[in-house]
Amino acid sequence: MGKIITISRQYGSGGSEIGRKVAKALSIPYYDRTIIDVTAKESGFDPKYIERAEQTTTTSFLYNLAINGMYTQPLTDQLFSAECRVIKALADKGPCVIVGRCADYVLREQYSTFDVFVHSTDDFRCGRICEHDNISKDEALSIIRQKDKARRRHYKYYTERNWGESLNYDLCINTATCGIDEAAEIIAKLAGK
Repeated sequence: MGKIITISRQYGSGGSEIGRKVAKALSIPYYDRTIIDVTAKESGFDPKYIERAEQTTTTSFLYNLAINGMYTQPLTDQLFSAECRVIKALADKGPCVIVGRCADYVLREQYSTFDVFVHSTDDFRCGRICEHDNISKDEALSIIRQKDKARRRHYKYYTERNWGESLNYDLCINTATCGIDEAAEIIAKLAGK
């Protein structure tokens, strides 16, 4: 096979679960939270801080100047650079599944990748989140909006591309249409070609 499979996903669409299933089907490593943990070890930052930083982008020059000084790269950018190094090191080990973290963009030029975007309907995502977190549909929808907005902004800031735009991926798949298991089967089959 030889490909690194990257999975970007809307919140609640099942992308992480699909990633684990694809990795298992192809007998290759799966990386998601591991990237945060390794980045934390390398950078010395708390993993929870890194998680929050992934959902935050700072574009204000005055804010960066006040917080970081005249010539220092913003902390969020430093953490993204550290994550990029970790992602590339994991990809150097061979075929794997990497979920999130702009991996499709990070690996675009140096590696053979199969880039996937997992999306779904609001009803499907709300149903999954309500069941998993035991919250109301309104609460789930609010979380979906917040998480997707943060992911969209983060992706745009670091890649200058539009998150979820089909031109950026080899495959876009709707889990409300095919379900989690079938989506994983489709991805594993196509990535193996």
